[in-house]
Amino acid sequence: MQILLWSLVLLASVWAAHWGSDQLAEPLQKLRRQWGLSEAAGAAFVALATASPEVGTNTAAAVRGLSDIGLGNLLGSNIISVPAIVVVSYLASRSANKNKQHYLEVKSEALNVQAVPYIIIIALAAILTVPPPWRGLQPIDGWIMLAAYFIYLAQAILRERQSSNKVRWQKDEILIALAGALGLAIAAYFIVTATERLVSLLGISQIIGGLFITSTLSIAPEVFATWKVAQSGQVTAATTSVIADNTATMTLALFPLALVGLQIKDLRLFVVNLIFVALLAIVYAAFIRWGKQKNSFELWEVLVLIAIYLIYLALMIFVIL
Repeated sequence: MQILLWSLVLLASVWAAHWGSDQLAEPLQKLRRQWGLSEAAGAAFVALATASPEVGTNTAAAVRGLSDIGLGNLLGSNIISVPAIVVVSYLASRSANKNKQHYLEVKSEALNVQAVPYIIIIALAAILTVPPPWRGLQPIDGWIMLAAYFIYLAQAILRERQSSNKVRWQKDEILIALAGALGLAIAAYFIVTATERLVSLLGISQIIGGLFITSTLSIAPEVFATWKVAQSGQVTAATTSVIADNTATMTLALFPLALVGLQIKDLRLFVVNLIFVALLAIVYAAFIRWGKQKNSFELWEVLVLIAIYLIYLALMIFVIL
């Protein structure tokens, strides 16, 4: 009974966190149009809001001394999100496309503005956390990753600029955004609390709870949002949003964990997960750059991303755990 109760609390908290992030995303979308940012650059900017549930969850985890939950959530969400969002974008675009083309086409900016910087940031995270002399997370690592995020954001905003549009700002929008921020903070606390109770009841480690419980639920609202965006014709925004979100998660959501310091208790588990984070990012970028249909995902490429995730699950279940 307690497992059911805390599962419902976790589910409700995840949805509340994404409701809060949606309220922050609307003003940022307006700024994107006002500043004339491209779809891929806009995705990087709006990721400040869309990745806020992960950032909030990790902040709450760090404050409560439950950093392993935050670490698991960070790694797990960066793994499952890539195949999930690309699959949903592919299906939604096929559903909305009258010509029924057999590939998901994105703009070329998706590679240079989003995918390549994301791979560089993953490599930087590995350098800062895996080698023995500085293994784990220290405050300096957090500041380095924070600086890396703002460099990434600056290059995304400054490239592929478009003409700006006039937008009107309403007082209600600001109040709703503040309400969203408050709701996000409260929801983040309960996400961590519910995950802590569930892992205790199930007898599993906190990092496993973050990897497979919190992270899996956290992307559910993004899946529904991606379907709507892709069906509206904004395929590049839908498909690149996952990379923008993951970049923000790998940097901003890592920051609070680094500030309190985090030891890597299971190096093999950490390295395997980091490898799959990098592998999915590299394959994502390679398919855009070198696929038969340039700047697109064909069905077999979508299936490869799914296969990589299934291999990850099998490796975790039968070898690592």
